Amino acid sequence: MKRYFYFSIALVLVCCNDAKVENNKNSQSEIPIKNNLGMNVLGLIGGTSWHSTIEYYRAINETVNTHYGNNTNPPLLVYTLNQAEVHRFQVENKWDSIAHMLVNAGLNLNKAGAESVLFCANTPHKVYDAVQEKLDIPVIHIADATASAIHKQELKKVLFLGTKYSMKENFITKRIEDNGIDVLVPQEQEVIDELHRIIIEELTYGNIVESSKAYVLKVIQNSVKEGAEGVVLGCTEFPLMIFQDDLETPIFDTTKIHSMAGVDFILKK
Repeated sequence: MKRYFYFSIALVLVCCNDAKVENNKNSQSEIPIKNNLGMNVLGLIGGTSWHSTIEYYRAINETVNTHYGNNTNPPLLVYTLNQAEVHRFQVENKWDSIAHMLVNAGLNLNKAGAESVLFCANTPHKVYDAVQEKLDIPVIHIADATASAIHKQELKKVLFLGTKYSMKENFITKRIEDNGIDVLVPQEQEVIDELHRIIIEELTYGNIVESSKAYVLKVIQNSVKEGAEGVVLGCTEFPLMIFQDDLETPIFDTTKIHSMAGVDFILKK
């Protein structure tokens, strides 16, 4: 089932040039976003894809609204990457270029007032260490938040589904395993390629194809037979397609989990 989100949001636009205002006739000074009700300022590095970035923005705002019991919004800054360029660098195996894009985004968000940032996707965490090294503010890691959520349900073994990069490499799964959790990933190249195709060719465009959903559910069900107690939707587009109502097995929506880690930072929990 396709899900469309039509709403208008006031985003703080962070440009490559420093945000400046005239202080007086002879000088200018940078004006970072001011803290709001004592909340921490969080920067979202999005665009990979913008569909999941909307879900981060929505989840964080709704949760903060609920926390205050009114329409109080969190101090958020959003920097949108060019997804076409990111995908091109992935295909060309130019991960250093992707890291540069993320560092540039983080620096600009920090300059505008962000006290922490997060990548609104799993795959960019492949270059997490390289980006964190260049920033003076913390980057909230999606795998740490996911491992914590799995522990809360006292599960020992989960299936991880994501892009071919996050399934074939261990930059996400090892970080979860380091928390004492066994992680299963698809082993057949055909399955890996099809899951990646569904993400890149369909979900990143916001297209929900029923036959593709059935395929993903079949992969999950086969893994449950092999002992998986839960499934990590390790691509932030999968929650656009797969819902808890589709399965009896617990799912771990990394978009929602990561967003809640962002909320905890904002509310200083």
